Amino acid sequence: MVTLELQNSCDVVVIGGGVAGLSGAQVLAGARRSVVVIDAGAPRNAPADGVHGLLALDGIAPGELLERGRAEVRRYGGQVLTGEVTGAARDREGSFTVSLADGRSVRTRRMLVTTGLVDELPDVPGLRERWGKDVLHCPYCHGWDVRDQAIGVLANGPLSVQQALLFRQWSDTITYLAHTNPEPSAEDAERLAARGIPVVDGEVVAVETEGDRLTGVRLAVGTVVDCDVLMASSRMVARAGFLADLGLRAVEHPAGIGVYIPCAEGGRTSVPGVWVAGNVTSLVDRAAAAAAAGVSAAAQINADLVEEETRAAVAAHRESFSAPA
Repeated sequence: MVTLELQNSCDVVVIGGGVAGLSGAQVLAGARRSVVVIDAGAPRNAPADGVHGLLALDGIAPGELLERGRAEVRRYGGQVLTGEVTGAARDREGSFTVSLADGRSVRTRRMLVTTGLVDELPDVPGLRERWGKDVLHCPYCHGWDVRDQAIGVLANGPLSVQQALLFRQWSDTITYLAHTNPEPSAEDAERLAARGIPVVDGEVVAVETEGDRLTGVRLAVGTVVDCDVLMASSRMVARAGFLADLGLRAVEHPAGIGVYIPCAEGGRTSVPGVWVAGNVTSLVDRAAAAAAAGVSAAAQINADLVEEETRAAVAAHRESFSAPA
């Protein structure tokens, strides 16, 4: 087995090897930047059968998509390594030292953070085991695949009513499971009724299965509500703890759906030299949007480096003319 060595320094370290990170790394490597991608190897969409909404690649297996992306980055001269980043520190020159759990480190001029997020799932027995199969969260990712099936919507987040109304686009048989959420407002109750979505009161205490398929959910009172698919919202938590020493911390999302790293347009953060892209900053982005964000951030990073290099070149140029003959 060949062990890939981590180079001592580079222009850009990309932390996270999903579609956002690899897209950004491809652009940067293609711009003749020295790039190191460090990936912990735990993609959020690993349980899914396929990636949807990605033009010309719809339905591709997540693992295959990432393997193609890694190959493309390497073809442009970028380096892709497996490792877990545990911290980052800025030095007096303005560069960063990125530290890994195995003791390795790399010095870099810029950082692109694309570590994504972790889904904190509802504490309902049996739900985690079906996550990404027939317990789903995104109508645009999965709606077509579950069209015309009986879909239960677990009300466990601030957007549950909206999720039920969205899934109604793909099926006439939607059930709103009130679970632990407050009772829908009069307005929301009317909206659900108008779309033919019944509201079932009572806490959901278990996911019912038969063989390798979901068959319904069990309520605390013992009643089983039949459904083929269950929609459940997760609390989405950005993977960003390693940024704390730089002064970057995840904050609560305005919609109350999790925590994220805020940024300006193009992914620039409040810390000079650090950009973010993908789900670490935009919790609801799907693959295509994450890839686009990675590309946009990469273009900004390259432009920033060009400006820095040009300032240094101008200073050197002036000095050469002012030096005594």
